[in-house]
Amino acid sequence: MTPIHCSTSPSSRRSLRWLTALSLATACGDDGAAPAAESEGSDGTSAGSGGNGTQGADTSGAATSGSGGGEQGTGEATTNDPDETGGSETGGTNGIACIDEQYVGGIGIGANYSDFEVPIGSHCNGTNQQDITEIERIVFIGDSVTVGTPPTTAPDFYRTILANALAAAFGLEPPEQQWTQVNILNGTASVQESGAFASCAVWGAQNDDLASQLEQCFATEDFDMRTLVVFTMGGNDGASIAKDFLDGAPLADVFDEVETMIAQHEAAVQWLVGDPGKFPNGVFVVNANVYEFTDGTFDFLSCPAAGLAGFNSNPDMPDILLSSLRHINEEYMRIAQENGTDVVFMSEGFCGHGFHSGDESSACYRGPDNETWFDLSCIHPTPAGHEALAAMFLDVISE
Repeated sequence: MTPIHCSTSPSSRRSLRWLTALSLATACGDDGAAPAAESEGSDGTSAGSGGNGTQGADTSGAATSGSGGGEQGTGEATTNDPDETGGSETGGTNGIACIDEQYVGGIGIGANYSDFEVPIGSHCNGTNQQDITEIERIVFIGDSVTVGTPPTTAPDFYRTILANALAAAFGLEPPEQQWTQVNILNGTASVQESGAFASCAVWGAQNDDLASQLEQCFATEDFDMRTLVVFTMGGNDGASIAKDFLDGAPLADVFDEVETMIAQHEAAVQWLVGDPGKFPNGVFVVNANVYEFTDGTFDFLSCPAAGLAGFNSNPDMPDILLSSLRHINEEYMRIAQENGTDVVFMSEGFCGHGFHSGDESSACYRGPDNETWFDLSCIHPTPAGHEALAAMFLDVISE
């Protein structure tokens, strides 16, 4: 057997946590049941997939902005040091106490952000690396969450709500009503450009579509405008990966799919901020991380229309999918840290508003009578979900 040489770098620790879960799956018995995946904490301790191992990394420093990614945020942000976010050093899986405190159990199932020296907004809805000011053009790219889908109507899409709020905040010409509408024949905004706003998001898009969307949304004359780019992307990638896993795809192929989607996401961010000369007057990037509709249980059949969404069974080893989701969101955070961009905590914000929202045993349980933010499609937000997502984006952009 070839020996494995383990690095102690944060990136290697994150990969090791995920690979450990994958390795455990290969040791399953004939009944297909995997032992609970353990993840190595940043101080070398281990934590179960729903546990709260001690986070030992010192994350008191603030990240600096990457080239082209905008100025350092000046709002009252905190770092992801648990002591500075009001919690103890055993603040749950995230290493961000203000996230864990949203859940009744004080733990949650989110990604482990303790390795990242990224300032967190005082609102705890995302990071705060950019001081987003004097915006002249706002571009939406991404998937159907950004485009908007029936039965939710256009005035309730997060894209509409956020565009109108940002038009007022930055003194921009707001988009016309037709821009907020959806062309159901091609799954895009009815018009691409309106006022100071553009939308190149498409129903069903995955991370490999980001490159073409960016090329479509930027003409030569657009690069001189001080620009904000907003997007949600990764849910369709995650759904495809989950379905392949349910269909028995080899774990190595699952690993490759996850790493490929991360690389495509990183390439899109780099397209925007990697060359400081591309946007001479500044460009800012705010993207959501990846959510799912089961409150971390991966009980796909909990959605009444799961079959119509393409989910006809539940995984024998849900820890593999949970570990994959955590890894994806950790990598989205890494990419933001390294490029000076910002991430909206959509995954953490929606967890507890899925189809196990009333399940007291769920790590994301938020209390009785908690609203579900996913519609009958299983994967798209309700009007209340869109409103909440718009507020998350606005918090990150405004602070």
